[in-house]
Amino acid sequence: MGAGPAGIYAADILTKSDTPVSIDLFERLPAPYGLIRYGVAPDHPRIKQIVHALQRVLEKPEIRLLGNVHYGLDITLEDLRGHYDAVIFSTGASKDRDLEIPGIRLPGSYGGADFVSWYDGHPDVPRDWPLTARSVAVLGVGNVALDVARILAKPADELLSTEIPDNVYRGLAASQVTDVHVFGRRGPAQAKFTPLELRELDHSPNVEVLVYPEDIEFDDGSMTAIHSSNQVRQVVKTLQDWAIRDPGTRPRRLHLHFLHRPVEVLGAGGVTGLRTERMELDGNGGARGTGVFHDWDVQAVYRAVGYLGSHLADLPFDHSTGTVPHDAGRVLDQDGQQLPGCYVTGWIKRGPVGLIGHTKGDALETIGSLLADLPTLREAAEPDPSAILDLLERRDIHYTTHEGWNRLDVHELRLGDARGRERIKVVSREEMLAISRDEVIHAR
Repeated sequence: MGAGPAGIYAADILTKSDTPVSIDLFERLPAPYGLIRYGVAPDHPRIKQIVHALQRVLEKPEIRLLGNVHYGLDITLEDLRGHYDAVIFSTGASKDRDLEIPGIRLPGSYGGADFVSWYDGHPDVPRDWPLTARSVAVLGVGNVALDVARILAKPADELLSTEIPDNVYRGLAASQVTDVHVFGRRGPAQAKFTPLELRELDHSPNVEVLVYPEDIEFDDGSMTAIHSSNQVRQVVKTLQDWAIRDPGTRPRRLHLHFLHRPVEVLGAGGVTGLRTERMELDGNGGARGTGVFHDWDVQAVYRAVGYLGSHLADLPFDHSTGTVPHDAGRVLDQDGQQLPGCYVTGWIKRGPVGLIGHTKGDALETIGSLLADLPTLREAAEPDPSAILDLLERRDIHYTTHEGWNRLDVHELRLGDARGRERIKVVSREEMLAISRDEVIHAR
């Protein structure tokens, strides 16, 4: 269940085992690829190239794609256990983790994941996004925070060569943003950026990246991190270099602030500011408050403090971590006993940490557990591959297939070619379904 990288990697590993297998790869959305299609910023074509490897997996004869099928609504765990010997859940994590500070729910305060879904053309989000703020705060110091900040700061024309949807281009072109402030409560050595993602901020000829010398602090814990990790060392070196250079004159500015803990979003009917507390390092890489506060003049706040998985019907769930309890990928019930034939992989298994490639290790462990359990798995009561299709059709579920996805893929590439762009993404679920079924539709 889930046709993002985690599910596709699991299917690939399973087909390479010595066990004869047929796999149905279900996806809630009409199109596959999950995080690659709807979670990677459009100006990251290098990461989106992973799609080519995933596409080769989907072309394997043992694998069948069934999109636009919503687990828990269109199909249940009881249905799956009747038609399959085993079920692997790879549904990822798409919700924003909460940040419980006063004012966080004011109009003008947004979740970073929601904004990512908007600029990536997710069919479940509105087509418009309010971009009237001149000064914006982004809370968090991970790669998602950098993506959100970079897309907010860049002029829309710099994104025209990407697969950015037309409605997103129009929204960003009308944006009034001039300053984007990114806040982290600890020091530069504790930032979770990857070096490549951080350096990419400085590539725009229209965006000045500013780092403040007073924020560049290190304690013993910071020095340990720097000496033990080449990635941390590169991040710190880049931030130090930016902190000592003379400010330029690019028309937009992206400010990176460290040792500032957000404590309150200010405003009454909407966001008018952000209050932070100045922090100091505690010697172990942590931070403690100093009791000194600063109010920032911002008109919008985006929290990018992590993703959270969603509860899956009929499965146990840990609401604090947003994951399904498991032992080496085997789903465990409330009593800690294995739920026969049920497995997890990817972010719904380990939480939203690490890069896309790390899901391969998850999948390898989970498939190892499944293969070890083969002698004890209950055989499906209805193993005929056509039985599940009959069920979906009886329920009037308009599912998509790999062939349908290929038609949508060709259509999006042609739209891009016609306008001198890489691809123009179709963002309406109805249009996606119509194109995948090769029906005649009217362009909006």
